[in-house]
Amino acid sequence: MRRVDQRKWAHAYLKGLLVTSGKKSPRRLATAISRDPSVVQSLRQFVSLSPWDFDEVMEELTHWVTDHRSVPVWSIGRAVLPKRGDRSVGVHRYFDLSSGRTLNCQLGLGSFLCLDTAQVPVDWCLRLSTTWTQDPERRRDARIPDSQRYRPLWAHTLRLVDRLSARTDSASSVVLVDMSDEPEVGYLLHGLAKRRRDFVVAVPPHLAVLPAGEGSTAPVSARALALAQSPEAAVVQLPGGEQRITHLQAALVLLPSGSQGRCPGPPYRLFTEVGPAHAPRPLWLTSLTHDTLAQVGSIAALRTGTVDAIGSMEQDFGLLDFEGRSFPGWYHHMALVSAAYTYRRLHGLIMVPSHDTAQQVP
Repeated sequence: MRRVDQRKWAHAYLKGLLVTSGKKSPRRLATAISRDPSVVQSLRQFVSLSPWDFDEVMEELTHWVTDHRSVPVWSIGRAVLPKRGDRSVGVHRYFDLSSGRTLNCQLGLGSFLCLDTAQVPVDWCLRLSTTWTQDPERRRDARIPDSQRYRPLWAHTLRLVDRLSARTDSASSVVLVDMSDEPEVGYLLHGLAKRRRDFVVAVPPHLAVLPAGEGSTAPVSARALALAQSPEAAVVQLPGGEQRITHLQAALVLLPSGSQGRCPGPPYRLFTEVGPAHAPRPLWLTSLTHDTLAQVGSIAALRTGTVDAIGSMEQDFGLLDFEGRSFPGWYHHMALVSAAYTYRRLHGLIMVPSHDTAQQVP
């Protein structure tokens, strides 16, 4: 941040996020760090109105992590942020597959770098429904930039991948994302293949696939094909560092091209964990056909670490507590929460260079 006052209030906001228990409203943050009654208004103005750049802050956070550790997996996670009323930017009705409920909420997608037993957020995007993007008055009131338009979830995911690719020189990092409720997941798969980016993606059970090597031209559902395979035992690494023996059903598949006479693309591996019939497990598709089942199963298992990281940010770092209604304010709050969480999660594992105290977090 270029201005002294911005750095001052960033320091104060981060300190408040780290030391305040319970709800992280600006008033509670201000009370925890100062007796001056004017601090609460200064914090609100810093988050909602101060013209600092979210992208620059998150890029710096990305470099802070990647300069010290290689990152083999990029995980894309969802933050479902329930809200009251319809005034908060981006709020809309959304069916949350994990809870089985339709919620009035904001929906954020975040990029997480997976480091050993830690996962840290380094980018966010806010999904805007057409009720926001096509309403000039709502756009103006929420200060939504002209460049922001409606994008489906798969397009947001590709955009996050592109942004992270531009910030790092890691061409070998694997993209991990749960798209089991995205009917147009094919666009994401083709987009990742076009970018030559390896992936492990949870796909809908009805996804049409072709069994590889059988000369079949009739697509079948991914779920039916996976469940028809014989289980194989694999030792999977869990996000916390433990191991678990599991059984996976896997098959090599092709994706239908959609153009008659056109050859399908490269083969992929379809796999799922054996589980009770009444509790179906995620169905995964990966480009890592030469890796072992244990290796791809371990990458898929990192999904629970992303869910846990978002849960921790909600519970202990104020992810749910942004009270403003502006588009820039939402991004500013997410940047500060991400910085506080990353500092607390990696403190002692990654040290900031001592000669650059401007990057240190309180």
